[in-house]
Amino acid sequence: MASLLLGVDFGTGGAKAALIDSAGQQLGYAFEEYPILTDRPGWSEHDAPRYWEVFGRLVRAVLDESRCAPADIRGVAISSALPSVVLVDRDGEPLPRAYNLMDRRATAEVTWLKEHIGADRIFAITGNRLEDHPALVNVLWERNNRPERFKTIAKVLTIDGFITFKLTGQATVHYSAAPFFGIAYDIVGRRFEPGLLEAIGVDAALLPRLCRCEDIVGEVTPRAAAESGLAAGTPVAGGQVDCNAGWLQGGALEPGDIQMNLGTAGNFGIIHRDRDFIFSESGAASINFAYTVGSEDTYVTVPTTTTGGQTLRYLRDQFSPAEMEIERTTGISAYDLLTRQAERVPMGCEGLLFLPYLMGERTPIWDVNARGVLFGLSLNHTRSHVVRAAMEGVAFALYHSFETLSDSGLTVNYPLVLNEGGARSSLWRRIITDVFDVGTVLLARRTGAPFGDAILAGVATGVFKDFSVAREWAETIEPMEPDADAHAFYMERFALFKQVYQDLKEDLVVLARLRSSAPGQG
Repeated sequence: MASLLLGVDFGTGGAKAALIDSAGQQLGYAFEEYPILTDRPGWSEHDAPRYWEVFGRLVRAVLDESRCAPADIRGVAISSALPSVVLVDRDGEPLPRAYNLMDRRATAEVTWLKEHIGADRIFAITGNRLEDHPALVNVLWERNNRPERFKTIAKVLTIDGFITFKLTGQATVHYSAAPFFGIAYDIVGRRFEPGLLEAIGVDAALLPRLCRCEDIVGEVTPRAAAESGLAAGTPVAGGQVDCNAGWLQGGALEPGDIQMNLGTAGNFGIIHRDRDFIFSESGAASINFAYTVGSEDTYVTVPTTTTGGQTLRYLRDQFSPAEMEIERTTGISAYDLLTRQAERVPMGCEGLLFLPYLMGERTPIWDVNARGVLFGLSLNHTRSHVVRAAMEGVAFALYHSFETLSDSGLTVNYPLVLNEGGARSSLWRRIITDVFDVGTVLLARRTGAPFGDAILAGVATGVFKDFSVAREWAETIEPMEPDADAHAFYMERFALFKQVYQDLKEDLVVLARLRSSAPGQG
């Protein structure tokens, strides 16, 4: 019997699967994009039943490509973008809409929590700011705004937790995802604090069982096997956050390792074991959760810009019909076509700045009311200018967080490894290298999170004795060194980038109020 391993990752914009063997050879890969539903300002959802349908199609696709049998798969692990919320009813079915990481609707609940529980009390146990962890916040929103639907909820799960539940019948959440429930999750004690659950009026029975990332939480049931194409009895691991999965594939194992993703969100992560840092002022500026490798005592601090790669997807979907048609007919990526156009534009985009806050912003400004801004638009600017300005804007947003961590005392092992998503663009890597003023490398194999999930499945099932194979298989290419003149050029524009936001900050609050008071937006 072959020792094959399956990893499946559910991102905000789509899902992908990878099937590998015990030597790290990729035998099958599949990707499927799905819609992001933004029907109302501040809302960002998915069609929840679609997750399970997509999972089955991806499994069958990688099995078909590899020409392998389901029984050859020794283990499965799932990851997903966090924070995310899938509400499951008593029949084990998902309620129609799921929350994804861009959803920021629960502002009234955040205000109530600050007034009645206290932001300091919540931070002291969670190690994270209240605003960024909507799982329990969104549970409160459901209770306050959809009381009849709320009564039908049996479990609150993440996307990967929902797929694991469908596979095994077990409702679980791994240590790397649990901090995204927020409010009552003790990041050091690894438990939901009963007193805080009682204070917010949430029944602990709604919450899934906690587990390590590498725990085997169950086996594929006969029903799940029939629906998904897997073999009944296949072991299923606890799972991991999607960025952890991507960085694991990239060989990030040790404290100080740093990698960056340009997926739907843009982020970078620094691995460490410093609990004190989590609760420091520097730690509070970022998002903190358990890392997959050593998930009981190892953490990753992750600054995040909410719409990183999503900014380019927005420009593709809304303003690039010709490029999308070329991709449909020729297979040439619409993103590659847009990047080629942006390459013709000089640094600084001839006076155009783009604030990429299309769905509010997380680190380091933590502003739910922030929105995208094109500053300096003139008749000489083309769409190519806008695309490059968006790339530079995302780099500035990420650098804003990097700047806050530069004096934190955390060990950082350079070069910065650029991993998934938009990192495949040499132009975007060059911009990031010069803005950050650090050396960068590109990961040679960019299967990303599903490959990291397959490695996790291998450790969980004993196919691999530990995670060291991730380092052995990770190869980096295309090193870049920063240009001092380019960095100085960008820093002048970065200072203006920050000032434009500060100048508009109060106006964005007014805009949010006007938006919410518009007819049909109550």
